[in-house]
Formats: sequence, structure tokens, C-alpha cells
Amino acid sequence: MRTFRAATLNIWSRFGPWEERLPAIKKGLAALAPDVIGLQEVLRFPELDQAKLVSEGLGYAIAWGKASENHGFPTGNAILSRWPILRSEVFPLPNGGFDEDRSLLFAELDAPFGKIPFFCTHLNWKFHHGHVRCLQVKAIAEAVARLAPVDGVFPPVVVGDFNAEPESDEIRYMKGLTGLGGPYVYFADAFGIAGDGSAGATFSKTNPFAEPMREPERRIDYVFVRGPDDAQRGEPIDARVCFDQPVDGTFPSDHFGVIATITAGR
Repeated sequence: MRTFRAATLNIWSRFGPWEERLPAIKKGLAALAPDVIGLQEVLRFPELDQAKLVSEGLGYAIAWGKASENHGFPTGNAILSRWPILRSEVFPLPNGGFDEDRSLLFAELDAPFGKIPFFCTHLNWKFHHGHVRCLQVKAIAEAVARLAPVDGVFPPVVVGDFNAEPESDEIRYMKGLTGLGGPYVYFADAFGIAGDGSAGATFSKTNPFAEPMREPERRIDYVFVRGPDDAQRGEPIDARVCFDQPVDGTFPSDHFGVIATITAGR
């Protein structure tokens, strides 16, 4: 069975000791060697291109899509792919009338076993914005359905910082457990299916960059895949939390990441 590895990490913009965190992110990425990774909170302007800095020397192709302005600087999502990126597109997500601007980044990856529709996103962060995240996951599912219809394409992969726990309506919608008043969709939650059975917290007080927030331990970062299909593509067979250890004394981000091994057919 052929497989590939997909990952996600919120890199926390340039907050904290960015100059120390960047080598930690790069060393973690080199050690994990995912075929594709989605990054969130990625700054890109003439003086600072975080996706380029993270990928430098590692051989990844890059797609980036703006989500918002971070203190006047463009920030968004990035996709780093070991394979060529054939095309990419950015879709704004509904904000529910609030001032958080979010987006969905799509990239078509030219993998040796097929063209993979890959999506990366970052949803509203506030605890009481679950209703906004519900609007956002429905918009994501609609975009995925347009760009990667169920029949005839490689199962799409959707990764990102969803800012929602597995039991939330937003994530239950992604997993096919509620239609939020409309049609149902289904994406396999890679860690929920193929993880180690733990809670898999990705925002944790064990991370000194997250600890001052005093937020509850929870899993809010995900690798989803719509599979398996009839060709046995898109089944998560292994998943784990990653970027969860300090490198040379520094944690890579205020988030931990997730990496998953996904089947690509026989």
C-alpha cells in the first residue's frame, strides 16, 4: 500500500522569540519530513516571508494565501509541498459580522500517485464564536465539494487550526455527525481514528508559550481526509501530535502540530 504524510502547524506568526523559534520549526520539519504541511499565521511581506524561511533548504514548493492583516502586516495560510503545486486559490470565509478575517487556501499537488486536492485553514479563535466556526466549516465543505467532487478525484485533505475541540459542533460536522441543519459531509479525523488514544492536546499548558493563556488543554489542530475511497485512497493509518518538544531549549510555536500517514492506493 502506498502512503504519504500530511501535517499541520500554527507557527504563531512572529510572536515570542521568533529568531529562536524559526530554527526549531525548521529542525522539526526536517526530522518529520512530511510530504505536505499546512501552516497557519504565516506572515508575508517584502521584509519577511515566513513560509520561504521555514522551507529554505528543505525543497518544498510553496503556496500562500492571505487571511487578514496582523498589526498591519499580511498574514495567512501556507502549504509546503514536496511535489509541484499545479495551481492554488484562496477563498475568504464568513466572519459572522465580527472583525476576524479568515480564509481557506487550496493547492492542487502533483503527487506521483495522483493530483491531491489539499486545503489549509484557520478558523475564528474565540471560545464563544462556535456559531461563526459553524458557518466557516460549512463554507469549507462547499469549497471542497466544488474543487474535489466525490467521484473521480483523489480524496481531498483538509488541515488547519480549527480552534474547536473534537466534541464541538464544528468538528462533529466535519466528521459527519451533524449536518448543522443541512446536508451532511464526512471527513476522517486522522488523529481521532489513527492516533494513540490520548486526548492529543495541541494547545497545552505544557508548552511555555501557551501556558500564560491559562486555557484548558484541548486538541484544536486537525488533519482531515475524505476517505477511504473505492481505490483505498485516503485512509488515515497513523497519526500523532508533533512539534511538541523543545529544540535547543525552545518550543517551535505556542501550538503543537499533527502529522498523519494516509493511504494513496495500491
